[in-house]
Amino acid sequence: MTIYLENARLIDPEAGTERQGNLILDGGVIALVDALSAPKGARVIDCGGKCLAPGIVDIGVKVGEPGERHKESFRSAGLAAAAGGVTTMIVRPDTDPALDTPEMLEFVTRRAASASPVRIRHMAALTKGRAGREMTEIGFLLDAGAVAFTDCDHVVTDTKVLSRALTYARSLGALVIGHPQDPGLSAGAAVTTGKFASLRGLPGVSPMAERMCLDRDLALVEMTGVRWHADQITCARSLPALERAKASGLDVTAGVSIHHLTLNDLDVGDYRTFFKVKPPLRDEQDRLAVVEAVASGLIDIISSMHTPQDEESKRLPYEDAASGAVALQTLLPAAMRLYQSGHIDLPQLFRALALNPAKRLGLPQGRLAEGAPADLVLFDPDAPFVLDRFTLRSKSKNTPFDGQRMEGKVLATFVGGQQVFGPDQEDAA
Repeated sequence: MTIYLENARLIDPEAGTERQGNLILDGGVIALVDALSAPKGARVIDCGGKCLAPGIVDIGVKVGEPGERHKESFRSAGLAAAAGGVTTMIVRPDTDPALDTPEMLEFVTRRAASASPVRIRHMAALTKGRAGREMTEIGFLLDAGAVAFTDCDHVVTDTKVLSRALTYARSLGALVIGHPQDPGLSAGAAVTTGKFASLRGLPGVSPMAERMCLDRDLALVEMTGVRWHADQITCARSLPALERAKASGLDVTAGVSIHHLTLNDLDVGDYRTFFKVKPPLRDEQDRLAVVEAVASGLIDIISSMHTPQDEESKRLPYEDAASGAVALQTLLPAAMRLYQSGHIDLPQLFRALALNPAKRLGLPQGRLAEGAPADLVLFDPDAPFVLDRFTLRSKSKNTPFDGQRMEGKVLATFVGGQQVFGPDQEDAA
């Protein structure tokens, strides 16, 4: 079907502009930008002057298949993504068992394609079982469709194993994603060290744990020349090392979760476990430093780090509760806080949400240009609402934004030129 989107506020992260315009979607791609009239027989959608941007490419989504389907399935995650303007999910391999063989990767790829209304691409484990002892078959996993390799929060402690894996990945041009947290220093930690942790009597970890592991990983990147991405940079002390690595020409990028950009350690309040994430929320000075790093482009990518946990995993004492929060459906409205506060404009925001992750992974998405995939989100950045976690489409409802006033509503989502979310067909796929 040909679709004519008229009267839209076009957010173009590649050109760094926002302006009024019209688009024609045809054959799964953006066929024409600034079309003056609708083609004969096209479905016409009046955008009402609302924002039309490339769909979000979300790196680091956890889905519970295999092993924890009661927490999240490809279907429920896909529906949540569509409702949140996420058109491509890059799924983590920290499943049970871990995604570490081509056979398993091919199985979940087929399963995801049949269940989800949005695109799903998979990362694979860097070492077998994410155990840090023996690297996976990186070449075969690349052939099976893996877009990157990571052991997620299981940091590889054996530097010889890690250096061999990075060297091999370098020879194949594979992207490796690291989780910069020193595992010894951060073991057992529930919050960031400081006055708040002391007052609450909770075990804390210094932000230095992130800086120490980042320094080690960057040294290995310098030694091997691998393409490397830090999944979450969350504190000011890490930023100079990241800046030096980029300035010296290393093929390095960095990301941050929406929770670390919009919340701080004090939000934990009276042991509210929905605010327990990994790494723990930082203090306000760190949060502001990271926001500035996103605005300047030093941090390249904003992700949801969507981590579904069921009620039983969260209804525990704070120290014992599972880490993580769902965010596929709240990523965009939470990101609007950065826009509404004046820290970042909409083209900058969608550079971090869509263009940069697509470029880093070698995907054609993330652009608002003729010939680009027709993966788009139509949204109202100023629409207010109070979030009720039970309205989320994820199976798990563990969001720290429950009951909070937010701004920014997704009005429609398109994947390959097909509407997969909107007022007329909310469950179209």
